[in-house]
Amino acid sequence: MRVSCGLTIIRSGKGLWVTNVNRPCSHVSAELFVPPSPPVDPAQVRELQRFISLSKKVLVMTGAGISTESGIPDYRSDKVGLYARTDRRPIQHIDFVRSAPVRQRYWARNFVGWPQFSSHQPNPAHWALSNWEKLGKLHWLVTQNVDALHTKAGSQRLTELHGCMHRVLCLDCGEQTPRGLLQERFKALNSQWSAEAHGLAPDGDVFLSEEQVQSFLVPTCIRCGGPLKPDVVFFGDTVNPDKVDFVHRRVKEADALLVVGSSLQVYPHGSGQEATNRNTEHWAHTVR
Repeated sequence: MRVSCGLTIIRSGKGLWVTNVNRPCSHVSAELFVPPSPPVDPAQVRELQRFISLSKKVLVMTGAGISTESGIPDYRSDKVGLYARTDRRPIQHIDFVRSAPVRQRYWARNFVGWPQFSSHQPNPAHWALSNWEKLGKLHWLVTQNVDALHTKAGSQRLTELHGCMHRVLCLDCGEQTPRGLLQERFKALNSQWSAEAHGLAPDGDVFLSEEQVQSFLVPTCIRCGGPLKPDVVFFGDTVNPDKVDFVHRRVKEADALLVVGSSLQVYPHGSGQEATNRNTEHWAHTVR
């Protein structure tokens, strides 16, 4: 299935950048990316309620499935995930670091997709977990997602295991920049550039043609002139060991583990996200 959203970013006559999203697509986008599921089983709801009520220090780990109802597609869901809809695959860390054209392609697509991606809002699941924290039930929240929806919902006892798209890092000096400020630099450098994207992908990505990408200008670090990268763990990269150790300590402190929106799949190759899935499976078997 091809999603054609008519997402267009243009420069208006007043010098302002405007993002147009076809209204019907915007209205149904959340539904498009929610995988089919059977009706809620009341017995399972009661079982979950009992599990939570008997636990005093719950650690919750969330994956991409918690954000699909906010309109953000995931990768692997049957029929609606990126892998099911297209033959596209996520960017690899080593390609981004080594290749300026790869970075140019990534940032052009991200520039177009950012206004919509950054506008996504938490859904009831995010708000429920935030409320658990306020009630003292949730000991810690670990998310594999990079969409900042838990932060928008007010969660504070939070570790973003794979980083966050709302931050940008310099690969040379480590300078951190809010993604919104970088968007303004993109606009200034590309005042005559416009593009229309057809199709949405996870992590703020959209689909553009090579012709559109080639004329896109990418800013460098203001501090040192180095290349910029979103503060996220790309496929093939690894999670910071200190962050992993921190999460392990939170797990040991907890008396229960609840996994929301993650398949816990294990893959044969050692990317950071795949290693996280292996660790998650181990936690799910050992923390009771």
